[in-house]
Amino acid sequence: MIEQKQTSLGIELGSTRIKAVLAGPDGSVLASGAHDWENHFEDGYWTYPLTEVWDGIRDAYRNLAGDYQKTYGEPLTTVGALGVSAMMHGYLPFDRDGNQLAEFRTWRNTTTGPAAEALTRRFHFNIPQRWSVAHFYQAILNGEEHVKNVAFLTTLAGYVHWQLTGQKVLGVGDASGMFPIDSNTCDYDASMMASFDELLAEAGFSGSLRDRLPRVCPAGQDAGTLTEAGARLLDPSGALAAGIPLCPPEGDAGTGMAATNTVAVRTGNVSAGTSIFAMVVLEKPLATVHPEIDLVTTPDGAPVAMVHCNNCTSDLNAWVQLFGQVAALCGEKVPAAELFTRLFRVSLEGAPDCGSVVPVNYYSGEGVTHFDAGHPLLLRTAGSDFSLANLMRSHIYSALATLKIGLDILREENVEMDCLLGHGGLFKTPGVAQRYLAAAAQVPVTVMETAGEGGPYGMALLAGYRLAVLEGCDLSLADYLQQRIFARVPGTTLVPREEDVQGFTAFMERYKAALHAERAAVEHF
Repeated sequence: MIEQKQTSLGIELGSTRIKAVLAGPDGSVLASGAHDWENHFEDGYWTYPLTEVWDGIRDAYRNLAGDYQKTYGEPLTTVGALGVSAMMHGYLPFDRDGNQLAEFRTWRNTTTGPAAEALTRRFHFNIPQRWSVAHFYQAILNGEEHVKNVAFLTTLAGYVHWQLTGQKVLGVGDASGMFPIDSNTCDYDASMMASFDELLAEAGFSGSLRDRLPRVCPAGQDAGTLTEAGARLLDPSGALAAGIPLCPPEGDAGTGMAATNTVAVRTGNVSAGTSIFAMVVLEKPLATVHPEIDLVTTPDGAPVAMVHCNNCTSDLNAWVQLFGQVAALCGEKVPAAELFTRLFRVSLEGAPDCGSVVPVNYYSGEGVTHFDAGHPLLLRTAGSDFSLANLMRSHIYSALATLKIGLDILREENVEMDCLLGHGGLFKTPGVAQRYLAAAAQVPVTVMETAGEGGPYGMALLAGYRLAVLEGCDLSLADYLQQRIFARVPGTTLVPREEDVQGFTAFMERYKAALHAERAAVEHF
């Protein structure tokens, strides 16, 4: 038990997988467990039922506890600290009695255009459609019956944390995807809050939006402890003890920064899975409001430019699954992990510009390119070099293409990036997506050995930081990560190759042209 109390547990609810990671005090991964799930499109919204949230969390924890017992020969009964993270943004409203008032509307929905545009104009600050305040204001504009009863509005991570601890708090990074944050105070921006409260009053609502939002907590601060009821929610077997300290709940953007040691100025990371986003820690504010760029924060409150794209690997995954069916038809049952690795490696044999093969990977709307809905397309001409290598390379390029559009805006703003750190499932095959991202961003890209662990690993590190603070650590989050976790973590860095840069540039010209066909497909197909 003494050894278990030196560990930290991170649980992250991603778009397609709920994963739990147990880390040691040096950041080494001791055990892990996962549960696969999928969103549902119901009544016009992408959503997850909260019953599936708890089923998935319990299954992921059960698998982690089983992995721990198998490895170390003893049951997992406690940890030093734990934390919960999840996909950012979205809309989870509750009444004063804690009853859910509307379906969980995830980041993937693009149904808040009028609200987002109105708030962006009013605040002179970009409010993307997926932000919680945009969802809330859109519900008000729609005249939805439930809004008059909203007493608490939170994110998915904030909801789970609330149920585990009884505390209505949120990490500053996740909070910055609900409402704009003032990095000087690490709290909601006071002037924008007052402006929104005027809108509430005009709509006939009493009180402040602040009263309906979670309290903001920077990394390392007290965010409560695991209650007895919370322990049973997490582990119905009764083995896990209550009383474990929790760190502030965070969003997947914040955990990505922690997992890649990119919370210091001029550092950045790219998290690539179902969605893809880049986070770049800023030296100075951007000169212009860009609807394609979110302004959020690190887990300790520093300003960050975020390029968030709703679509990344969904279309790529569908094609890999199709090739798996072809292999099975020929009598070869290839494990999914092996199939991905083989197909990613064969893409390296493709032409730098993908032989004029152009997929558009939009399963849903895309804010960066201003689409409210999406249809995946594959475009080519009669003269395209339609080979397996070019097809696979083009799908990986497509997974990065919309992100590149946003990164090019940051380049025009003279935002300096010394290096990008890649993490998430897209980077699991060494040297492939990493090489292509270097060409797209035109900066060196590093992938560390822990890259495949992604957000839940980052959440475990943030929980570890909370534990360190409890034990008297006075290091900043950036110094803690650098000195105690990443000083000896091996990784590989790839610099952009000129032929890849030229090839990706040529691909992007065709990709942008293909968006006209995408718009026609959305409107008419």
